[in-house]
Amino acid sequence: MIKNNTSEIIKKHGLKLTKALGQNFLTDFSVVQRIVDASDMDKDTLAIEIGPGVGSMTRELAARSAGVAAIEIDKRLIPALNDNLSDYSNVSIINEDIMKADIDAIIKKYSELYNAKSVKVVANLPYYITTPIIMRFLEEVTGVDNMVFMVQKEVAERMVSNPGTKDYGALSVAVQFYSNPKIIFDVPPHCFIPQPEVHSTIIRLDILSEPPVEVADKNLYFKIVKAAFGQRRKTLVNALSNSGFFNKSKEQIKHILEEMGLNENIRGEVLTVSQFAQLSNLVMK
Repeated sequence: MIKNNTSEIIKKHGLKLTKALGQNFLTDFSVVQRIVDASDMDKDTLAIEIGPGVGSMTRELAARSAGVAAIEIDKRLIPALNDNLSDYSNVSIINEDIMKADIDAIIKKYSELYNAKSVKVVANLPYYITTPIIMRFLEEVTGVDNMVFMVQKEVAERMVSNPGTKDYGALSVAVQFYSNPKIIFDVPPHCFIPQPEVHSTIIRLDILSEPPVEVADKNLYFKIVKAAFGQRRKTLVNALSNSGFFNKSKEQIKHILEEMGLNENIRGEVLTVSQFAQLSNLVMK
């Protein structure tokens, strides 16, 4: 059995964890195992790991996958990663910023190297940059089957929330446009070093081969979503007409809502993904 030796490695290499990079490393190996379990990792799969830290989860991923491409921004951690992963020939450590890396090229290169037939993403994400990383993968990256992320509990709740609830927002609509999100389990602060001030949650996003709705213009769709939630307290009519994203008057927007069978005083937070699609298609006309 692979044991989690995070604390020992941090001590051995004299590592100081950086708050600016949101570094909170898992020390509970049962949590590591449950995260990898949630990904349904197998020997035909390339694992993309974002922020491997000192490689505790990387080892478990390597034992279960065709190979691991571990992308780590902090070059100080590379010697510790090389040391901790020296027993595994199917791990490639990539010292790059995930927000700047060419992810499609990484997937192509390492899928070929490890002869992988599918791709899954696993990450304990830094909380300060969670949403940009997730959205980059959803919007720009192709060929991924599922993504299992450790995120702040509140962020996970926003991703799975339904219309009309306080957590429902632009992130909910975006995540549900590209994937089926499902909360797997919560992780308390004592499972990390240093302990974060918030509770964490493991969420799995099963990537959809096609969005659940047809939109004529995806950019317009997301502009409408952004406008609708940018001023939550305003009616949808006011939020859209004041957004400056498109040249529709209040009267035109009221007419569109009427066509959809919606009250002119409705707020954006009660619209479903499908209603946002219908709205954007009518605005497009």
